[in-house]
Amino acid sequence: MIKSGKIAVIGEKDSVLAFKAVGVDIFSPNGMFETNDLLRKIKDEYAVIFITEDLAEQISDTIDKLKARAYPAVIPIPVGANGNGFGLKGIKKDVEKAIGADILFGDD
Repeated sequence: MIKSGKIAVIGEKDSVLAFKAVGVDIFSPNGMFETNDLLRKIKDEYAVIFITEDLAEQISDTIDKLKARAYPAVIPIPVGANGNGFGLKGIKKDVEKAIGADILFGDD
């Protein structure tokens, strides 16, 4: 059962440590397999799970499966000033799926 309002952040320790200051649970797995196992383990404990784009891209199949569920919301976040765009691509895909058109980016 999801505990309402619980939020987690998954990413490299240096990238996510600041979230701990605001009461968010942080996790710093080593590599794709550990990240995948961690996400499967905590998916029923959190309403929202932020994950750094670099890790999210590596486990995109698992994240896509979780998007079929109401909870948790798994949201890729950029690391530093040079995000790889994976999070924005996912938002664009979700919006297009929901409404049938790209209203955010207007690519022709």
